[in-house]
Amino acid sequence: MKPAILWVDIMNAETLLSILLGIGLSAACGFRVFVPLLVMSIASYSGHLTLSAGFEWIGSLPALVTFAIATFLEIAGYYIPWVDHLLDVIATPVSVVAGIVVMASTVAGLSPFLRWALAIIAGGGIAGTFQAVTSLTRLTSTATTAGFGNPVVSTIEAGGSLGLSLLAIALPIVAAAVALMLLALLYWPGRKLLRKLTTSPDRGPAKL
Repeated sequence: MKPAILWVDIMNAETLLSILLGIGLSAACGFRVFVPLLVMSIASYSGHLTLSAGFEWIGSLPALVTFAIATFLEIAGYYIPWVDHLLDVIATPVSVVAGIVVMASTVAGLSPFLRWALAIIAGGGIAGTFQAVTSLTRLTSTATTAGFGNPVVSTIEAGGSLGLSLLAIALPIVAAAVALMLLALLYWPGRKLLRKLTTSPDRGPAKL
């Protein structure tokens, strides 16, 4: 594909909106894995969201029920001590996969190669980054409040995932802007927090 043609494809309004939709949903996957998938399933099942070819199954009734159960279990698990940390470990790779899936399932107007490249780089990358930040936030909450503040963190994360998912469906441009703004705001504090948590009294701060 020639660069000029690629540029026209990317600048197509429908394609651009679908990419922004994917960015918003991918960011939401970083807070909770199954909430964005459930929102997508409901939106598709009700006719408010058109999915890319090959991903129509997300809007099926069996998928909707499965995502609803998975969402309930995921949210409930984060309110159980120790289970929340186990979920963080599991959610890190799973959120990346979820980010790839939601991006690939929403992007329209691109070739399969470009769609999957965008899904892996942007979708998986954004979801993984937000998941890493939430994990660090939980570690900090555990260290500073002996875990008593974790339910508050869990509530904020679940609410953020739901809110960002709904915003992505309704207003993709705004959702993507919010996601990128949060990413910019959280990057440096998260990096400093990670450096602090990995500091060894004998070896000094870890080099990141």
